[in-house]
Amino acid sequence: MSTQSKTTGKKVNKAWLHDHVNDPYVKQAQKDGYRARAAYKLKEIDEALGLIKPGQVVVDLGSTPGAWSQYVRRRLAPAGAAAGTLDGAIVSLDILPMEPIEGVTFLHGDFREPEVLARLEGAVGGRPVDVVVSDMAPNLSGVGSADAARISHLVELAVDFAVQHLRGEGALVAKVFHGAGYDDLVRLFRANFRVVKPFKPKASRDRSSETFLVGIGLKAQAAG
Repeated sequence: MSTQSKTTGKKVNKAWLHDHVNDPYVKQAQKDGYRARAAYKLKEIDEALGLIKPGQVVVDLGSTPGAWSQYVRRRLAPAGAAAGTLDGAIVSLDILPMEPIEGVTFLHGDFREPEVLARLEGAVGGRPVDVVVSDMAPNLSGVGSADAARISHLVELAVDFAVQHLRGEGALVAKVFHGAGYDDLVRLFRANFRVVKPFKPKASRDRSSETFLVGIGLKAQAAG
């Protein structure tokens, strides 16, 4: 690596660190006790669409470090408590370890592997799922076509899981990225859900290509 590229790298890291430290959502997350600013993305989507309610079964895919599970946990708790009584069930899964959250069942494994999927189904225990939330994203290589394929594969698996396990009126929230493959994923959602809404939360950084697709209510053929 040349000295110039090292310097450029340092500048990029410094700029990211400056943005991160001064990010109002990072400060709010610290104040509210969330592990990551991502909690506010799901909060915004939920408040706009009214997806998560006490008494539900919620599955959180790609859950680490746990901010989405923390948000769901508060939504299912009396008075929005971060601990104590929980009205409902949360099953979370990630390829990375996650610090425990009271009342949340966490499974450590790769969602793409059949054995891990079987464990997830076991944890759900045959209960109809009300909401599936997926913040899964692959490690990106920088090769556009390969990355688009990896992203699409994870979203397709999340849709497949949702179609198999959601209640008829259930919902799926999945992170996607604008670019190659995005239109195909929108078509996939429209083929399986009665209502499909793209959502770019204010908490998503402006320069990020991430957005979220929300599918609500399974179509008859999807519900089988």
